Order: sequence, then structure tokens, then C-alpha cells
Amino acid sequence: MMNRINLICLGVKDINRSLEFYKSLGFQTTANRGAPIVFFNNQGTKLELYPIKYLAQDINKNNPPVINQTEFSGITLACNMKSKEEVDLLMSHVQEVGGFIIKDPQSTEWGGYGGYFQDPDGYYWEVAYGASWEFDENDMLVID
Repeated sequence: MMNRINLICLGVKDINRSLEFYKSLGFQTTANRGAPIVFFNNQGTKLELYPIKYLAQDINKNNPPVINQTEFSGITLACNMKSKEEVDLLMSHVQEVGGFIIKDPQSTEWGGYGGYFQDPDGYYWEVAYGASWEFDENDMLVID
């Protein structure tokens, strides 16, 4: 049956702006400016960028869902780091390339360290570190 996530698709307003933003964070792709769709080759689940109006039409061509990116959808994406310094470096870089820091990195209630940013389309990302975390050979967080 279903026990995996192959793609996470972000509907974006300006695919070129989002392509450059994610490339500047280290996401790798063969796509160039002007591409109608972008797939990033990650160490794990693939990240996809697709124009949001076409994504809504793909869900229902005759009655696409209303696009509302002003409210919190209840979904966050996460990047787990191997040190507090990596968290700080990434969050600093995010701000330099057009992201918005929502919560500065800080000690967490669960004993870790992390913060949140929004990408240019308002998607929330958590960047976090935990001293007890282990990573596999693909740098994916091991969760038992």
C-alpha cells in the first residue's frame, strides 16, 4: 500500500524567484529559469515547484480550490541539521537570499535548538538540531 512520500509540491507565485531561492539554499536541480516545473534532487523526498494556479487547476480544472496563502495551513516543512552552528548558518543565509525569519533560532522546550522561516511564497520551514539525533547514510534523520 502507501508508506512513503515521493514528492512534496509547493505551489508558487513566481517559479523563477522560487527556483533561485531554493538553489541558493543548496537544493540541486537541472532546471533553469523559464522551466514550467522544477524538481530538486534531494537526499530523500523530492521537492517540486509548480505554478500555484496550475496546481489548483490540476486538482479540479472546472472548479479549482481557492488560493489563499495568507493564513497558516497547518503544514510545515523541516530541515534537520547536525549542529547548532549549521542551524545558525542556514537561517542567516535564508535571510540574505530573500527568506523571512519568523522565529530566531533558540533552545526549544524539547531540548533541541531551532527556528522557523518563510520562503518567498509564505511556506513555513523549521530548521532544527537535536543532540541525540542520528542520521543515516543519506543524511536522513533516523526516527524509530
